[in-house]
Amino acid sequence: MVHGEREVLPATSRAEAAKALVRFTDAYNRADKAYDRSLDAGQVTGALADIDGARLKAGHVNHPSGNPRHTPLELTDAHFTIPAKAGWPRWFVADAKGNVGGGARWLLVFTRHGLGEQWKVAYLTLVAPGAVPEFRKDADGFAETVPADAPGLAVPPAGLSRAYARYLRDGGKTFADGRSTSALRADRARRAKKPGLVRQFIDEPLTRGDYAPLALRTADGGALVFFTTHHFEKQTAAAGTSVPVPNKDVQALTKGEVKQSLTLEIVSNEAALVPAGSGPVSIVGQVRGLTAAQGE
Repeated sequence: MVHGEREVLPATSRAEAAKALVRFTDAYNRADKAYDRSLDAGQVTGALADIDGARLKAGHVNHPSGNPRHTPLELTDAHFTIPAKAGWPRWFVADAKGNVGGGARWLLVFTRHGLGEQWKVAYLTLVAPGAVPEFRKDADGFAETVPADAPGLAVPPAGLSRAYARYLRDGGKTFADGRSTSALRADRARRAKKPGLVRQFIDEPLTRGDYAPLALRTADGGALVFFTTHHFEKQTAAAGTSVPVPNKDVQALTKGEVKQSLTLEIVSNEAALVPAGSGPVSIVGQVRGLTAAQGE
């Protein structure tokens, strides 16, 4: 008898991985066309479920009859990186070219916690062509996972969410300059204080359950890590002024009445290249989404 919790086994076959990608794409398109989050709820979990679920919820509020701008998602030139590992969850990565997203490659992490479960996408990030690294593979072509507490990396996968939240607050040298790091901090600094309006930012790690980081060993000994973070932006208007009217999608997700303040809640999932030894971490892909808002 093979004990999946102890034996090192491939997460799935390439044929099953391809079927899982087709099922996800079909459900995603049905949900997007109808603006009905129930239509792909069985295909998503973790960060993607939060981000896309909120997008569909807002879309339904503003367009009850469906998405007037629906363009069917097509994922082609798909490559599958399937790790061999012991224990659950099992997971694999699909890397495909999307017809939306400006020519970016779509990286989707499928995960499940038992043989009786269906594959669900926990992470979805878009990366530039050529940004997907080469992975370390065994003689049978299966990839190697990196444990959450693995030594020998600039930041262990388990610490990456907290490190990124701390970097956004304090800066430092942990992360390489880029759109999701130094440019984001600079943009926040510009927007923090404007006449009559103050913006405050809070960043938190998010690592429980299907938000836990997942990592693959790269050919150079480093790791590609998928991880999640949780963010808040509070806009407070000075006395005698008001918070700028948010767009309709924000309004659809807002509870309470926006008088003097509006707090935006955001979930973000990232794909990061973490070097072996030391050196800055490079975020190669990030998808952020508003998940809730509160007016006061």
